Amino acid sequence: MNEIALLIAATLSAGTVLAIAGLGLLINERAGIVNLGAEGLMLVAAIAGYATAVHSGSDVLGFIAGMAAGAVLALFFGLLVIWLNTNQYATGLALSLFGAGFSAFVGIGYTQQRLSPREHWAVPGLADLPVLGKALFEHHPVVYLAMALAVALHFFLYRTRAGLVLRAVGESPESAHALGYPVRRIRLAAVAAGGALCGLAGAYLSIVYTPLWVEGMVAGKGWIALALTTFATWRPARILLGAYLFGGVTMLQFHLQSEGVDISSHWLSMLPYLSTIAVLVLISRNPAWIKANMPASLGKPFKPGH
Repeated sequence: MNEIALLIAATLSAGTVLAIAGLGLLINERAGIVNLGAEGLMLVAAIAGYATAVHSGSDVLGFIAGMAAGAVLALFFGLLVIWLNTNQYATGLALSLFGAGFSAFVGIGYTQQRLSPREHWAVPGLADLPVLGKALFEHHPVVYLAMALAVALHFFLYRTRAGLVLRAVGESPESAHALGYPVRRIRLAAVAAGGALCGLAGAYLSIVYTPLWVEGMVAGKGWIALALTTFATWRPARILLGAYLFGGVTMLQFHLQSEGVDISSHWLSMLPYLSTIAVLVLISRNPAWIKANMPASLGKPFKPGH
């Protein structure tokens, strides 16, 4: 039972990175913007958060720095694709490449740096429960924040006027513009918010989940988070579920290795990526279902007056 508790705990921790990044990308795509630069955003945020935490000794400042770095890069991306109408896919790929190179360069001096000892987090009373205590109630607050963000985002999108406007901008920007809504500014705000969440995911990865800085440490999680939005058909609750599913697969490989299962380590390392491809193949069998849930203007530029 203790092994199961540890596996569940590891799944929640690993899934948090994907959940927060996926929710950020969901905000972008609900506004009609595809950001393929999530991997680069997370890498830059990871080194920004880690460096800040090393020098300040504060995790909170590290998270703020990571979110700020993600938001700034996302704003730059937004200005290019929203105001200058550059191709969203090419610009996102360029951002991803830039983030990988820039973070590697800036992070050279931090590969040997170590954070101060981390505080052990536990929910008083509940952490003492057998099995469930270790599985569910001994996590960093950001793990619970990811769950709260999914609930809050669902409420925002489907229960508030601002959420309705955001979805309208993603579905039909021309109609939203005709009603007097500033489509470009709304999209830019959505891109900045999504970038900040990707930044938080990157900072959590380097400050809490690892905690250390290694070049390329995001290791494809930005791309998995991007696939997660399609897998979840642009629904916050499904993003959370999918993140824990992929997080569980990731942790399962380590669990199987520790148990001495006679499977090549290369196959086990491929499990998270194979599961991502398998899920996308399965849901792609019904393109009409995806199209019915996908924001109609996703990836398309908006040109007022055209």
